[in-house]
Amino acid sequence: MTDLDHRSATELAGLLTERAVSAVELAEAAIVRIERHDDALNAVCVRDFDRALDAARDADAARAGGEQRPLLGIPMTVKESFHMAGLPTTWGIPEFAGFVPEADALAVQRVKAAGAVVLGKTNVPLVLGDLQSYNEVYGTTNNPWDTSRTPGGSSGGSAAALAAGFGALSLGSDIGGSLRNPAHSCGVYAHKPTVGLLPQRGHTPPGLPVLSFDDDLAVIGPMARSAADLRLLLDLLAEPDPLGSRAAYRLALPPARHETLAGHRVLVLESHPLLPTGASVRRAIAGFAERLAAAGATVAHESPLLPDQAEAARLYMRMLLSELGAGYPAEVYERARDGAARLDPEDHGLAAERSRGTVLSHRDWMLASRERALLRRRWHDLFAEFDVVLCPIMPTPAFPHDHSPIPTRRIRIDGLDQDDHDYFDQLALAGIATLPGLPATVLPVGTSEDGLPIGVQAIGAMHADRTTIRFAELAEREFGGFTPPPLDR
Repeated sequence: MTDLDHRSATELAGLLTERAVSAVELAEAAIVRIERHDDALNAVCVRDFDRALDAARDADAARAGGEQRPLLGIPMTVKESFHMAGLPTTWGIPEFAGFVPEADALAVQRVKAAGAVVLGKTNVPLVLGDLQSYNEVYGTTNNPWDTSRTPGGSSGGSAAALAAGFGALSLGSDIGGSLRNPAHSCGVYAHKPTVGLLPQRGHTPPGLPVLSFDDDLAVIGPMARSAADLRLLLDLLAEPDPLGSRAAYRLALPPARHETLAGHRVLVLESHPLLPTGASVRRAIAGFAERLAAAGATVAHESPLLPDQAEAARLYMRMLLSELGAGYPAEVYERARDGAARLDPEDHGLAAERSRGTVLSHRDWMLASRERALLRRRWHDLFAEFDVVLCPIMPTPAFPHDHSPIPTRRIRIDGLDQDDHDYFDQLALAGIATLPGLPATVLPVGTSEDGLPIGVQAIGAMHADRTTIRFAELAEREFGGFTPPPLDR
């Protein structure tokens, strides 16, 4: 069954329809693979094999009875932060190690209704707040390309599981690149949808009520080993929440702008004004841009329409930490307030902006929101001239595990002292799409000198989710896509 380990969901669905394989055989093969390799990776932190096999048997019976559903019999995983009835949802918080929700998150309900066979839940960092995936409840998840390195975070367990062949699909979430940086780190695909497109009910921290809500920055989204599978999951999840404020509102996403690479107008940003990009990432993106140009795409490397990315990054850090800080315990919030009060008013570094953002007043948040509205207008104008914007999602390939205290962490780019940056400054790259709420699809485009995968994010106009995913599909068809890591060598 090893030839099935890294097939896409679309390919597996075809094999199931042809009766070349059964859902039970797919589930058993995935379980065998998890049992063989996950001791080294620790990606699937909560296993649900008995119920998965029951679901696979039901899928085979349904297919035998003539049923056709989009994911009928397809094995997949779900990020630990989504509620699943009967399984713990901890967000890596030790105090909630015994918390077990009674109902599935809405997204989980939808993939199950489509026939998916959910094998289990994938690991996350503490409160989803890291670019790595480790916690005291479940331990550390390793990158299948190099177990001494992180798979990214906070959807790192999902990305590692996909790369390792532990199911064909996964569900993740993103506010600071949490879908995108793991996809880059593990060489898989992910899509951060337009903000508000996918309902998040049940993607809820333990101990809080499960409500329908419209988040300001955060999204949930699909992860896969092929771009076509992203489209499949997006279509399943994009219905509005019947309990939400937009229950009667169903957005008809516009079709992809082009059906060939040759039609695309592409703006390539190889670096960020406040954060350099490592040489290996720059080379991979530049090489991808050259291949696009050779395929007939129009490729530019600058535009006067591009919004000021330094100012946008500062604004993003304030708004991001304002959203995250709202959930801080009272004593932590008070310490943050004291820290922000001691800042030099002339300090506009990203760390200072994060500190200010944690205790942002409602008045200042409203002013920031107006700045964001202007930013969105600038992006709208840019996307009249371009179809996608390509840029890094991380400055380096997957970095070595670093469990030192977060305030002391640094990220060194190309081993140079002058390129030694605050650990969370890396979030600036995620914020390019997150702050204005734009869709962004991550696709693999190369490898580093030491064989680590490198991805790029393709950002599109508001609600142009089909454009960025289709662009990734066309690139995959033209240049190739996912490559399995060396687990079986």
